[in-house]
Amino acid sequence: MQRLRIGNGGRHLALEDGRPFFWLGDTAWELFHRLTIEDAEHYLRTRSGQQFTVIQAVALAEFEGVTTANAYGRLPLKTGANGLPDPAYPDTDGPNSYWDHIDAVIRLAESLGLYIALLPTWGDKFNKAWGKGPEIFTPDNAWRYGRWLGERYRDAPNIVWVLGGDRALNTRRHFDIVSRMAEGLTEGDGGAHLITYHPQGGDSSSRQLHDEPWLDFNMIQSGHGEAMIASDARVLADYEREPVKPVLDAEPCYEDHPIGFKAANGYFDAADVRKAAYYALLSGACGHTYGHHSVWAMADGPMAGAASHGNPGNYIVMSWRDALRRPGAEQMRWLRAFGERYAPAGFTPDAGLLAGNFEGAGRQVAARGEGCAAVYTPSGPYVDVAAGLKGLNAAGAKWYDPRSGEERPAAAVAGDKALRFFTPTAGRGEDWVLVVPEG
Repeated sequence: MQRLRIGNGGRHLALEDGRPFFWLGDTAWELFHRLTIEDAEHYLRTRSGQQFTVIQAVALAEFEGVTTANAYGRLPLKTGANGLPDPAYPDTDGPNSYWDHIDAVIRLAESLGLYIALLPTWGDKFNKAWGKGPEIFTPDNAWRYGRWLGERYRDAPNIVWVLGGDRALNTRRHFDIVSRMAEGLTEGDGGAHLITYHPQGGDSSSRQLHDEPWLDFNMIQSGHGEAMIASDARVLADYEREPVKPVLDAEPCYEDHPIGFKAANGYFDAADVRKAAYYALLSGACGHTYGHHSVWAMADGPMAGAASHGNPGNYIVMSWRDALRRPGAEQMRWLRAFGERYAPAGFTPDAGLLAGNFEGAGRQVAARGEGCAAVYTPSGPYVDVAAGLKGLNAAGAKWYDPRSGEERPAAAVAGDKALRFFTPTAGRGEDWVLVVPEG
């Protein structure tokens, strides 16, 4: 495998040989902590077969990851003088250490062509805010831990470092811990891997860290609290920032996650997942991350997750194995296929392609690709392309189906100000992408 770098122009990710790289990620935060190597192989082979390219996972995991053992009874850190797990002293004693298991999973991912977006720690270990913690990081041990990690995985080609872990930086100490960890990683691996930051819900790494020299690209967590999906606006805001950096939504609404964390609101479904993905892609994202609520937690079955989230069975509603082939997960391959075919180096947002738009849940997003224009409509019933746009060949237009990857011809009805293209179907979950070639 080739290492990843920032592509020419600064808007997309690329391989070392310069070819654009499409980030199709999955959140598997508890992968290292909760799964055996056999279960990890089943998970990774499934996602590889579904055409995912990146797996997002955490070394010091959220579910009491430094105080409860992994599937083999091992803890990641030794106990320090203060009686707490000490990041300066990873426990590598004897055979089959916690880190030996992580090594094996990373090598397995590499053999399957998968990159690991590796979080050194979940955010509660330096900014508890909520969750279990404990807070164990200082600026000094963050640097030592980062350097150790960087050295350990210096030669692994399939690593991207992701700092943060669902947290904002609320104090000077938080900034110091994160910046020192970034320095340690860079010193340890010699700058061999890209570095980014995973923020809390409804936020972007750009808000606090865009100008940091170690931040190679921005991550957004549009999150699980908004019934009205707005990943297009979040991505576009980062796309327009200077200096230019790639951006992607690294944690959008999860499939089968309660909307707003309340089962009474219903659950995000495959239609929501696709909408968040195509909104982001056509707003300039360099890829996208899918997530399922059972998979990130590697849940054995229905569970509450936390007391504040309600009764067991209505917060996490199925096992991770059952969730692997949910419709949204299976359909993400067509997002990658669409991006790689029509805009390998990323779409350029262009609202001027539209002669009109719908409001609210029916809002459409338009962009320029490589030799084409594209418009995503989440529910139809038509798309109005501005009449008189030079360079577009309406006669060659087609509809792309995000559910199947199939294409069919798209005919236009000409008006004074718009070319109206009626979608093949319309209504909730009947989303389409109009592709109009140039020439």
